[in-house]
Amino acid sequence: MDITTILGLVIGLFGILFGFILEGGHLGALVGIPPFLIVVLGTLGATVIGIPLKELRNLPKWLRIAFTDHAFGAEDAYFKLVHFSEKARQEGLLSLEQELDSIEDTFTRQGMQLVIDGTDAEITKNILESKINVMETRHRFGISFFESAGGYSPTLGIIGTVMGLIHVLGNLSNSDQLAGSIAAAFIATLYGVCFANLIYLPIATKLKLKSQMEVQKMEMILDGIISIQSGENPFILKEKLKTHLGYIPNASGYPEIMADTFE
Repeated sequence: MDITTILGLVIGLFGILFGFILEGGHLGALVGIPPFLIVVLGTLGATVIGIPLKELRNLPKWLRIAFTDHAFGAEDAYFKLVHFSEKARQEGLLSLEQELDSIEDTFTRQGMQLVIDGTDAEITKNILESKINVMETRHRFGISFFESAGGYSPTLGIIGTVMGLIHVLGNLSNSDQLAGSIAAAFIATLYGVCFANLIYLPIATKLKLKSQMEVQKMEMILDGIISIQSGENPFILKEKLKTHLGYIPNASGYPEIMADTFE
């Protein structure tokens, strides 16, 4: 699990609910099935309108990415590229062909295959950059979905409140239940604002951050592959890769890559 996602959600909910209790409120007063349906289903409907069905099927995947932690192999990519650079310098680019099966990362394997096949360096760079751009476009669907939900949710909450007040104004003769009905009407606004600021927008931010981290990793790999193809010194390649990732030299003199990544 992604601890920060879970921890942030727990802290946010605790702060709101505990603060409500300290003010003398009762948690039961915050429960309302009709407002919940209006806000959640209304937000979902409005959001679904703006996204293709093909992409909507990725909703479980987007949630899994936001709520699970991933080890995406930036350190492995770093050391493997350094190894490829050293081997290519000593034995030539064709010697790397036997290493292809050991590469688990698809982007790295495709890039190295282009290099081994003798593809022009500019063409190799363009192909790999296109793959990065396509990936970013794919990620934007998930980010946009939750950002849109965060925008619609408060509005649907207001709609729910207005509908509740309409019901209240239609029953003014029952003065004993008037205060409770008005309070219940505002639950929809509470749901709309809370869902937007505690769930939808934070998830969009997390997806955006992880997407940026994946791009960082792929750009590092791209720089490494182009450097290998051009026959640059392995030391220069190391320095190029380190510009993409934070590192701390350990006691053995090897860099410990500190940046988290996402694939």
